[in-house]
Amino acid sequence: MTQKQVAVIGGGVVGVCTAYFLAAAGHDVSVIERHHNVAQEASFANAGIVAPGHATPWAAPGMPAKILSHLFSAEAPVMLKPTLDRALWRWVRRWLDECELDRYRINKNRMQRVAFYSRDILRQLREHYQLEYEQTQGVLQLFRTEKDTQMAEPAIAALAENDVPHRLLDPEGVRAIEPAIAADTSLAGGLYLPQDEAGNCPLFAKRMKQIAASIGVQFHFTSVVHAIEPENGGVALQIDGGKYSADAVVLAAGVDSVQLLKQLGIQLPIYPVKGYSATALIKNFDQAPQAAVLDETYNAAITRMGGRIRVAGTADFASRPDEQLERALRTLIKVGNDWFPDAANYAQATFWTGASAMLPDGAPLLGATPVRNVYLNVGHGSSGWAMAAGAGKVLADIISGYAPDIDMDGLTLARYG
Repeated sequence: MTQKQVAVIGGGVVGVCTAYFLAAAGHDVSVIERHHNVAQEASFANAGIVAPGHATPWAAPGMPAKILSHLFSAEAPVMLKPTLDRALWRWVRRWLDECELDRYRINKNRMQRVAFYSRDILRQLREHYQLEYEQTQGVLQLFRTEKDTQMAEPAIAALAENDVPHRLLDPEGVRAIEPAIAADTSLAGGLYLPQDEAGNCPLFAKRMKQIAASIGVQFHFTSVVHAIEPENGGVALQIDGGKYSADAVVLAAGVDSVQLLKQLGIQLPIYPVKGYSATALIKNFDQAPQAAVLDETYNAAITRMGGRIRVAGTADFASRPDEQLERALRTLIKVGNDWFPDAANYAQATFWTGASAMLPDGAPLLGATPVRNVYLNVGHGSSGWAMAAGAGKVLADIISGYAPDIDMDGLTLARYG
């Protein structure tokens, strides 16, 4: 392997993991981040779910009908407002094509390939460095109605096909795992994934930043990359009026990667999808969840992070970037109150919103681009935390000239070729 000077654009959990594995492979690595610290955008207050068994594309059978059924509801898992944004409607058309069962199975397999690998890498990091990031074990998916259970059947079938440990539960079985679940909320059953987990994503990212810095990674904060240009067999980054030269660059900047790639003639069908979270102090620990709970109806997660409880979810496709929709926050408060009403005062929670870069078919894009020495680690959607460690290791292997540990079919730009 030839040592390279590599610039990683983006200091979210994906960028930090990429930088760590590049440095561990012997490269000279710099992270360029426009905020003052790592994990300040999509990584900041997300659901914290690391659940490869649950990693699934938004494009799924029955999802279009589910969105339409909630279109005028006071609370909704997906928000899609009337808009003239042509980019959104082009994205929606491609997304609808991916909702067919055969496409869903292909896309889910691709996502799980990265997510299961990433979980293994994450555990190796945790054990090696004795990392603590408020992690919990086990993920419990709740079905309010039989219709929710039926919609989950393709995902459950995929778990069985791939020998993923899971248990289908009746309401009594659900409450045996999570005794604090409210008795008066409609519950048809659940799906338990004992090997999946959750944790505090920004806490992990900051710990990995310290470890990466200790092995030579340089972090350049409050620095904005305006352009990437080929230069003498390498690349040059235009940063706030200055120039930074490197042998290679990895774009791991989520939504911000799109404009930089467009300047290089690379068009990606990525759309920024806003997610929301509400984080409240636990007031009654006996009434709080023990691990991570997923509400299938509202596509929301409830996770316990130390002395706090977080409710996160909804996908907002059409609000202004600075707009926190009351509808989204009502949905989160409803989910918290429905399942664990005495755990916290959700109305006094700290609310957060952040945009994820989502591709219509769900799986990320990893690896080389047609532009020499420009690489991608983008498009993870809401699964960035679940895929970060594995995706970072894949990029480090590719740039180092090694074959990745996983099959890359369907995970590269070739799928849009």
